[in-house]
Amino acid sequence: MLEYFKTILDKVSFDLKLFEKELKKAIKSLVAEEIEELRKWCYSNYGESHQLVLQRCFTN
Repeated sequence: MLEYFKTILDKVSFDLKLFEKELKKAIKSLVAEEIEELRKWCYSNYGESHQLVLQRCFTN
């Protein structure tokens, strides 16, 4: 499932609202270690362009 969510996030990364919606879905669906891996991947790929969204989603 993690790879599926990475693919989806890549495809919607052009739209911040859609990216945030899909990221929240991913976080709800994954287990803790997958969420941590997703967090690292997101910050590595979108840390600069989507920083506020990532902070909102991963601090809750």
